[in-house]
Amino acid sequence: MIEENRPFPPAIEAPPKKRNILGILGVIGVVLLNFGKFIPIILKTGGSMIITIGVYALLLGWKFAVGLVLLIFVHELGHAVAAKIMKLPVSAPVFIPFVGAFIMMKDMPKNAWVEAVVGIGGPILGTIGAIACYGVYMATGSFLFLALANMGFVLNLFNLIPMTPLDGGRIIGILSPKFWILGLVLFTALLVWWFNFIFLILYVLIVVQAWPKIKAVMGGHISSDDPYFQVRRSQRWGMGLGFLVLVTFLVLAMSGTDGKIKKRLVEMKRIPAVALSSLAGDI
Repeated sequence: MIEENRPFPPAIEAPPKKRNILGILGVIGVVLLNFGKFIPIILKTGGSMIITIGVYALLLGWKFAVGLVLLIFVHELGHAVAAKIMKLPVSAPVFIPFVGAFIMMKDMPKNAWVEAVVGIGGPILGTIGAIACYGVYMATGSFLFLALANMGFVLNLFNLIPMTPLDGGRIIGILSPKFWILGLVLFTALLVWWFNFIFLILYVLIVVQAWPKIKAVMGGHISSDDPYFQVRRSQRWGMGLGFLVLVTFLVLAMSGTDGKIKKRLVEMKRIPAVALSSLAGDI
């Protein structure tokens, strides 16, 4: 075979593929039609979570801030799940630094039983979240998860103060609205015992919302005889027992984890007064 000494013909390049712009826009349109309604929820919940994490991170460090906000989210998720079970529409959670988070009920509960179930859903799932943090601490010895467990127990116990609009007020109202008066007394005593500026603001915000209902109870305009509070005896006493068991567990869990934190702070040669004062630099 004789080879001719001539250059090879230039390679023929394939024409560039045209992007199917209409196809891409069509896919985006389908996604927006099916999931667009979730975008405001994501922006509202996710945005407020990020802002709250940022504020807490400045004071407590980003690790603790993320864990704390997730614990609050789990608590609110408990309300949402309970509301779903009771077929009560609620809004997505919104986070507010130093206040916590809240969900809005789009319809009024039909009776005190429905309100109590939605109310106790948050502390139940929130307590499970705190227990999970304590489990991680037991497995790893992490001070971060011990502190998060303690804070989870504290926050859920605080929410069980028997005064509307706190969860405890929504739960205990099924027994008698008069417990809201006791809740106000306990809340005031707690403010005196554990006074600080942030707690004072929280106290004012809650009492301003609660006072019209408490005043109505004291004036006899709201009572257990109202149709709203007429539920089955098994529902009333079952919820009361559940409330008592949950409060008792949280008191013991808070006390136990608080003791472990103080012991850890002593070992770290810190003053065991408030665990959070040492978290930012140690976890």
